[in-house]
Amino acid sequence: MLSNTPFEPTDDDLSWLLGQDNFDSLLFIEADKVRQRIYGRRVYLRGLIEFTNYCKNNCLYCGLRTGNHRVSRYRLSKEEILSCCREGYDLGYRTFVLQGGEDPFYTDEVMIDIISAIHTAFPDCAITLSIGEKSYDSYKAFFDAGARRYLLRHETADEDHYRKLHPASMSLDNRKKCLFALKEIGYQVGSGFMVGSPYQTMENIITDIRFLQELKPDMIGIGPFITQHDTPFSAFPNGSVELTLRLIAVLRLMFPYALIPATTALGTLESEGRELGLKAGANVVMPNLSPVGVRKKYAIYDDKICTGEKSAQCRFCLQRRVCNAGYEFSLDVGDAKRPEKSEK
Repeated sequence: MLSNTPFEPTDDDLSWLLGQDNFDSLLFIEADKVRQRIYGRRVYLRGLIEFTNYCKNNCLYCGLRTGNHRVSRYRLSKEEILSCCREGYDLGYRTFVLQGGEDPFYTDEVMIDIISAIHTAFPDCAITLSIGEKSYDSYKAFFDAGARRYLLRHETADEDHYRKLHPASMSLDNRKKCLFALKEIGYQVGSGFMVGSPYQTMENIITDIRFLQELKPDMIGIGPFITQHDTPFSAFPNGSVELTLRLIAVLRLMFPYALIPATTALGTLESEGRELGLKAGANVVMPNLSPVGVRKKYAIYDDKICTGEKSAQCRFCLQRRVCNAGYEFSLDVGDAKRPEKSEK
C-alpha cells in the first residue's frame, strides 16, 4: 500500500473498510506510514482565533445558529485580534486561523483591514480564514490583502442530506461553487464533513469522499458530530470516534499530501482523541488563541474542551500531547505539500 499511487478504493471497498473494526490497527499503521513518508513525524500547530460567534445562518446542528437566542454573543475588535496574534507570535506560532460565524458586521472592508493589519505586522506568518460563504470578489479581495488559506467544510455532499441539515436559504450548490472559486483564486483550500451527523448514511459518507476527490483539497477536516443542547438536533446521538478515526486513516491513504487535523471534537468525545487522530494519520492540531473570556461562548457543540486554558497553557498542553503520542511538534508555516515537490 506504500506505493507513490494514492489508495483508490471502489464504493464497495469503502463501505466494507469503514464498516469493519477488526483491521483498525493495521489500517492506522498503514496510514501513519504514508503520513511519515510525506511529512515525517511533524505535527503542525496552528493558532486558532474564534473572533465572532454571531452567524446569519440557521444550520440545525450548530449552537451559533441565528435562531439560538440563548447564546451570549461576542465580537472581537481588530485590536483584540491583533493582540491574540501578538501573543501567538511570541509563543512561536506562524499560522493564524481566523474562524467565526457568517457575521454581517465583518464587511469586506472590515475583514480586509484586519487581514492587512495581520499581514503587515507578521509578514512571515500564514493567515487562514474560516468565515463561510462569500462572493468570488470578496475571496479575491481577502487573498490580495494577505490571506492564503481558507477552510470551508462542505458538511455533506448529498443534496437530500444537505436539506435535512440546513435551512432552505442555504444551498449545497453555492457551497461547492465557493470551494472551487477559492481554488481558482489560488488559496490552499480545506474542506470536510461531520461524521455521524443526523440522518447520515454510509452512502452519504462515500459521496463526501467522492466530492473530495473531485475538489482535491489541500486540507481535509473531519470530526464527529456533537450535539448542542439549544439546537433542533439536541436529542440525536453523537458521532462515532471509532468511525472518525477510520475515516482519517482512509483519507490519509487516499490523499497522502493533505493536511488533516486531529480536531477538538475528537478530544471532546475521547480524552485522548487527538492523539488517536495523529496515530491514524492526522498531522495538524489547532490550539486556541482566543481570549479565555469568550471561549465558552463559541459553543458550536456541548462540552467543548480547552475553554478555560490560557493561550500558553493550551499551546504547551498540545505540544506535550503531540510528543507523548510519539510525534514532533512544528510551529512552521507548514504549507500543504504537492506530489511533484514532496519527494526530494
